[in-house]
Amino acid sequence: MSAFKSGDEVRIVSCEDNPRAAGRTGRIVDEVPPGPLTQGRWTVNRIGALIGPVLCHADELRKTGR
Repeated sequence: MSAFKSGDEVRIVSCEDNPRAAGRTGRIVDEVPPGPLTQGRWTVNRIGALIGPVLCHADELRKTGR
C-alpha cells in the first residue's frame, strides 16, 4: 500500500526540489505511486500562488488528515 493517494493534503516538512515549499501545505497529484521518472518523488500541487508543483520524497511529507 502506498503512503499517499491523489488528493491527500500534505504538509511539506522539507523539499529538496524547492526549499521555499517547506512549511506549506499542498495536495498530492499522483494517481499511482511514483516511479523511476520522478526518482520516487511525489508530485505536490496547490502550494501557493508563487510556487508551482514540486517533487518531494515521502519522508519530506506528512499527511494533515484533511
